[in-house]
Amino acid sequence: MTGADTSEAVTLLIADDDEVTRSGLRTLLAAQPGITVVGEAADGVEAVEQVRRLRPDVVLMDVRMPRLNGLDATRQLLAGAAGAVEPPKVVVITTFENDGYVTAALSAGASGFVLKRLPVPQIAEAVRVVAAGEAILFPAALRRMVAARPLGSAEALPRAALTGREEEALRLMATGLSNPEIARSLTVSLETVKTHVGNVLTKLGAQNRTHAVVIAYESGLVVPGFTG
Repeated sequence: MTGADTSEAVTLLIADDDEVTRSGLRTLLAAQPGITVVGEAADGVEAVEQVRRLRPDVVLMDVRMPRLNGLDATRQLLAGAAGAVEPPKVVVITTFENDGYVTAALSAGASGFVLKRLPVPQIAEAVRVVAAGEAILFPAALRRMVAARPLGSAEALPRAALTGREEEALRLMATGLSNPEIARSLTVSLETVKTHVGNVLTKLGAQNRTHAVVIAYESGLVVPGFTG
């Protein structure tokens, strides 16, 4: 995914219980353009505390951590536990490409889900994209999740009364395109795309872009292999 604005550095907190992994991610991500790593946390409790103190834009959140796991920490952060006026965006990162984690991350309100085995530039891009207000989830994991663990939203799309343009925007969102890329594809302005995307989320009752895409897959509007 491309198109995130990197004109201002994204502040990032890394939460992982493995010190070697955490230190490695910090070193490698700090070297990526547009990212400033402001802190680390060894578990979910510390992540909430550090967010309260450091106010990062994004938290890169491991799933399996002691005291408080990453999914519960994400729920707390997005419920305002850190006292921030605007909670940080959360990108869940894990070694395990497990459908249950994807579903749980979405339910917790995370804006992204990435695997630790991905090249660092891809993880960095996920952080930047999420910071820009979008969401990211790898299509293979998304398709498996919809097939194996439906979220019960399959009827939402028929009831949503999306306009033709809104459906087009949703289809393109499902291919992983960013707002600028959707604007180019539809030959409309970026502001128009933002309006379409906002309308889609509202009409579907979706938490974020990824949740909207899940609904699109469940409803049959988008099928595995769709490329736009």
